[in-house]
Amino acid sequence: METISTLTKLIYFSPNISILEISYLVASILFILGLKKLSHPDTARNGNLWAAAGMGMAILFTILFHKTRMEDGTYQGIHNIPWIIAALIIGSVVGWLAAKKVKMTAMPQMVSLFNGMGGACAALISLMEFPGMQSRFYATHATNMLNGEALAILLGLMIGGVSFAGSMIAFGKLDERIGDMKSMLVRYINLSFLVILLAFVVFIMFKTPVAGENWMIYSLAALALIYGVTFVMPIGGADMPVVISLLNSFTGVAAAMGGFLYNNQAMLTGGILVGSSGTILTILMCKAMNRSLLNVIIGAFGVSKTSTGTKGDRTVKEISLSDAAVLLSYSQKVLVVPGYGLAVAQAQHVCHELETLLGSKGVELRYGIHPVAGRMPGHMNVLLAEADVAYEKLLEMEDANNDMNNIDVVIVIGANDVVNPAAENDPSSPIAGMPVIRVWDAKNTIVMKRSMAKGYAAIENNLFFMPKTRMLFGDAKVTMQKLIAEIKNL
Repeated sequence: METISTLTKLIYFSPNISILEISYLVASILFILGLKKLSHPDTARNGNLWAAAGMGMAILFTILFHKTRMEDGTYQGIHNIPWIIAALIIGSVVGWLAAKKVKMTAMPQMVSLFNGMGGACAALISLMEFPGMQSRFYATHATNMLNGEALAILLGLMIGGVSFAGSMIAFGKLDERIGDMKSMLVRYINLSFLVILLAFVVFIMFKTPVAGENWMIYSLAALALIYGVTFVMPIGGADMPVVISLLNSFTGVAAAMGGFLYNNQAMLTGGILVGSSGTILTILMCKAMNRSLLNVIIGAFGVSKTSTGTKGDRTVKEISLSDAAVLLSYSQKVLVVPGYGLAVAQAQHVCHELETLLGSKGVELRYGIHPVAGRMPGHMNVLLAEADVAYEKLLEMEDANNDMNNIDVVIVIGANDVVNPAAENDPSSPIAGMPVIRVWDAKNTIVMKRSMAKGYAAIENNLFFMPKTRMLFGDAKVTMQKLIAEIKNL
């Protein structure tokens, strides 16, 4: 009879369990396909929708079919479903409205904020699960908590806490509410905090569990938050896109810890995808910045150095709209190098209009994209895709540099640090060694700026004073509109 009863329970619950597991598998496939589609602007929108559908499926099927085995052998479904639905509705509405209203210039801040929320969720899961786990080990008279469950909880809390605090500081920096804390001492402070965090994780796992003793987990949470702050505080200037990418990978790893903890395949797959893709992107951007990943982790970015570059001839040469119109109209190849100033002026649509106009005159216009132009990874690609610029028109930095000698005119719109020759000829510069777009190798360079103000890295750009450089001052969008009018009147 006992065997029959057990078999009956297995048959009764297997449809629910199999449906849930199959839904997680389908959701994981949708995540992967969605990520694949994000590799090209033409399919990126569908990629987002596919991944969102996968997440929606995972949430819905978890609510409907997830069951927890109780001590008496029975299974119980999820409780508090009205609260869960209410939270989903509130979060969806807030997220939808925020995404619809955010300006493109503030998109990096939103990315940091949303990423921080993901890290906070992972950390809260660990805070909630640790007391129960410790009580279970205490009840079995365990001498320590050296096991995979404890490791997943502690790493999820540590990484999630760092991601949350770091993302909030990144948000404040990007929104210009928080300044940099540039000191070599911070490097050693960060290394010390990292060692203490890891040592504390080991200490907790080897400690004898005591029911109700939760000071350790809260202390670990506090240390993780402090390290998240000190980790990002010294970082500034053109290094911020790398940090956003790294914090994004942290959130993915923290989410994957939750997947291990709950044996949730969809959560695990999503976390692994975010963590691995974010890490790969971080490494690629570190290469583009000529930095090491270790320097990112210890917060060595943005530590200022005193530049001793030679001053030389500091005369700035301007160009009139009419002269710029003639120069562009009679060129064969034109390269536009966009930067954050393009986003601020919302000039991407006008830039595409210039591309179309020059194309009608037989002039080939393309775009040189630096890997860390803007305030987040792919910032310029997103801006230009919004203006319906063909993906084939975008050149990576290496391709742009290889063809630079054949370019008749380079138009630098709002970019600064990514076209600064100090990266190559001033060893004392904070950006020394960073690969840049060598616009000074072109036959002519036009720089569009509002003023002679320094870039995000707060260093002067000697490009403005070079013999082949001409400055075209003013708001990028307004200036481009006037330039288009001049070209049409020729």
